[in-house]
Amino acid sequence: MSTIVKMKEQVGREKSATRSGAPKAPSNPFFGVGPITDATIDEVAGRLRRNEFDAWLEANYRKIDDKGNDLGPFTTAEIARSMHRGYPADKILTDMMHSIHQYFEFPKQNLMAVGLGGGHSGFTVAVMHLMNPNKENQRVYVDTTKPEAAESGGAGFFRQSWATQLLELQKFAQSGSADKIQFASVEGSIPTVKELEALGTTLFLGVGHETTGANTYSRSEIEELLTWLDRDPENRHAVLDATSMLGAMPWGEGIVREALAKCCVFMPFQKAIGGISGYFVVSFTPQALKLVENNQKNPAWAIPRQLKLAPPVDAKLPVSGKRSLAIGPFYDAGQQRMLGGVINTYSALAFAETTFGLLQAARRVGSVSDLNRRSVENRRVISDWVDNNSLLKFTVSEAEKRGAAVVLLKVVDPDITDKEVHARIIARSKQLLGYEGITHVNGEYEKGLDAARYVNAFPGMPGDYRAWIGGIRDPEDVRLLLENLAYAYRRAKIAVLEEKLAAQGERFESTPSAVGLARKDDPERAYTVLIADLLGLRLGENGIPDSSEIAAHICEKGGKFHLGPLQDRNALNRGKIHFFYQPGLSTEDELLGCTAHGEYDAIITAATFIPKQSVFAHGGVRIGAGTGNMGSSSWGGPDGDSGAAPLMNTPGINSRATAQMAMKALLKIIPTLPVDELHDRTVAGNFDTGRDLKDFPTAKLEGQKLAVLGYGNIGREVAKLASAFGMRVRVYARERHRVWIESEGFEYAETPLKAATDANVLSIHVGLGRLDTSTGKFTNAGLVNHNVLSRLADGAVLINYDRGELIDIDALDAALVSGKVSHVAVDADIFSDASDGALRGPLTPYLPLNKRYPGRLELLPHVAADTDHPTRVAGAKQAVDQIFDAIQFKAVRNLKGALPEGYVDLGSTVPAGIGKSTSASLGALADQSEQWKALRQLSERIAAVIGGIDATPDPERRASLVSRYHRDLALDLLNHRRILDDAGLYAPAAS
Repeated sequence: MSTIVKMKEQVGREKSATRSGAPKAPSNPFFGVGPITDATIDEVAGRLRRNEFDAWLEANYRKIDDKGNDLGPFTTAEIARSMHRGYPADKILTDMMHSIHQYFEFPKQNLMAVGLGGGHSGFTVAVMHLMNPNKENQRVYVDTTKPEAAESGGAGFFRQSWATQLLELQKFAQSGSADKIQFASVEGSIPTVKELEALGTTLFLGVGHETTGANTYSRSEIEELLTWLDRDPENRHAVLDATSMLGAMPWGEGIVREALAKCCVFMPFQKAIGGISGYFVVSFTPQALKLVENNQKNPAWAIPRQLKLAPPVDAKLPVSGKRSLAIGPFYDAGQQRMLGGVINTYSALAFAETTFGLLQAARRVGSVSDLNRRSVENRRVISDWVDNNSLLKFTVSEAEKRGAAVVLLKVVDPDITDKEVHARIIARSKQLLGYEGITHVNGEYEKGLDAARYVNAFPGMPGDYRAWIGGIRDPEDVRLLLENLAYAYRRAKIAVLEEKLAAQGERFESTPSAVGLARKDDPERAYTVLIADLLGLRLGENGIPDSSEIAAHICEKGGKFHLGPLQDRNALNRGKIHFFYQPGLSTEDELLGCTAHGEYDAIITAATFIPKQSVFAHGGVRIGAGTGNMGSSSWGGPDGDSGAAPLMNTPGINSRATAQMAMKALLKIIPTLPVDELHDRTVAGNFDTGRDLKDFPTAKLEGQKLAVLGYGNIGREVAKLASAFGMRVRVYARERHRVWIESEGFEYAETPLKAATDANVLSIHVGLGRLDTSTGKFTNAGLVNHNVLSRLADGAVLINYDRGELIDIDALDAALVSGKVSHVAVDADIFSDASDGALRGPLTPYLPLNKRYPGRLELLPHVAADTDHPTRVAGAKQAVDQIFDAIQFKAVRNLKGALPEGYVDLGSTVPAGIGKSTSASLGALADQSEQWKALRQLSERIAAVIGGIDATPDPERRASLVSRYHRDLALDLLNHRRILDDAGLYAPAAS
């Protein structure tokens, strides 16, 4: 079989293995960050964390005057631009040392030094102070291999550099000798007690584990080391590099505590916690400190100034005078204070961030014991995954020796035996794992997964991928990392093999990707849609309502518009959707006469009641929100509970029109000013403002209580309008709406009774609810009953621009008699039988009340939402669009009820500013780059001004800031509101 054929087979296999697409990315792509990280999952979380840090800093570091009075906070800006000595810098340093000591549970008897630099500096401090060639009996054992020895081939540059530094220290010291250092034959292992004693070891240096090689010590090795120390604690010392061991010690809680107490530990705190400059911390045992102190009396070498742990006691005698640890940069946990300060300038903000980061880690993960347990669990998770997958394997074969913080993995792929090709695939896979992505030979670009941006093994180390998997990470993130490593390798392998095939003359054509939804309609069929309500309310030249805008919209979409009923289906253009406009249909007989046998595939209507027996195979749209009139069994009746066809509506289209008409009904009654009478008297010259005005006291809307039942699109619009008039608004809705209702400044009511209590106005917007098929009644019918009405303030106004059945007529009759209700406004359906003129519909029970209480009822024939021609046209256009989607793509927008089999749900659409805000609304604004950038700039300026003023308690300085920024803040706030209003984001979020 030719090489080309084999490579094609391999490409085919990898494409098949990745055909389902990329796995989900981990929450944090920076798997190269250390065991203690801020763990922010995205850019928003990172910015929120910065804000939280600023607030925490201001709360904890305060300015105190000479009498101890609090003058306000130190801000991030002040600390950043100040000298890093004195207060609060000294306190920030002490707090950091305390937090590190406390979180990692170091014993109190051990002192902790701090200084500038990263891991190498910490190593240097520990070694240069403990190792002394002038001591004849000192022997050093290092758990890494000797530089340039045969065994060091897999040690990597960093380990060899540590070992090289040790050799050079001995080599260039006057009494130094390389023979005083014994190197390991196996990387990252601890000899037995017997072996260490046979070598005469007095100082053990543990640097050959975890950080670069993804291995750790076994429990038995640590136990051997501790036993060796216990046999002569005054003269034997151990130093461990804890760069990645902290929070990832898999030996059990007791052994961990013992190791921290009996071993010296150095650790860098660079980006591992989030500081902005590198520094190190070294924990010394009391016995080790004695050795350091003695070494100062007969030093073997000069120690750099910023690394000195024993400064001169007498500043005038820096060369010849005594040096002591007592004034060094040490934290004494017993006294909870620094014995001395750091010698060189450091970043106070970096130290503060460390403290803050540890507090967050404790809150998110728990104690260091919890972190250790989580690390062990993550090691088990990754071991289980690798055991069940053939592509990735560990470089460390012994399970107990595998690191609990760092993993080093290699790819085992029998297809790829060429090392150069293997290296190319690994390199390309890392482009895909990051944000760079890869471009295939046919020009198609495969975007980066952004799943793991830092997974390089250290130079010289075996393995292909290296990542931190310590306890700070959730197990699911570890699994997702492995899934992405495998996926990225396979996709990169495809790209590299295609490049090799292309080099041998193979051609690769680009394959256009599908955009949007696939067509599912039959091009050989003509589809029919009935429009059974007025499309336009404005009269045309012929004196009848004008439907031309909808007709034009249908034609623009490729459909056909017909005035009148369907005549001959066979005469219709195939592959087209035909709309038949019959707004005169009204009675059940008329509708069933043309819909009972599926003559029309779909229907658009507004107020017309659609009988149960009507058949529409491809669905129906009700222009408006409620679907109580959509009775067809094709979708399971008004609730759309079942059926093969979808039921849809156009929520929000007429919400503002309905709300405005409800307010118009209210404004006819309140304010209680007889406008017509005053007009007549004024034009007749029969009114004197100074003399007669006292005779017309007026009750206004401002300060009166409005109860709104329902927090849907219309109810919310009514609440907003009433609030704009200065009314006190109380809203009844389900509990899940409470947080949003209160966020808009409205009062929440758990029940209709509580909403109605003492209300001057009650406005109903709950809808009929579900239909109970056993009783034939809707859930909310009679909701406004005697109990609700009796809770109203005397003389209240009742507005029902929803459904007539919502009010109990007998209860309303009694409330009108008692004067509990002074006026009623109702907008509901009413129908007149053409044959005998008989009236039916939910408005008819109100007609007798109108006779009994003349002038106190205003009854409308369900026209409040339909008085606006542009609104009806907009709703009709949306309904047409929804019908096109349903027929052509089997895609449903604004679904009511259950989604029929074979359809996809596209979510909901409402006009901007109506109803709830959606992620689509936010996304649409984000796509408007100029508006989005403007919103970001405004938000950042607003936050900066408010934060700066809040952090400035001094009255004069605060007044200065207020004066300086007031005008700009006011302008920014208005522009901020305008952008969000235009985008419809000043609203509760959709579920």
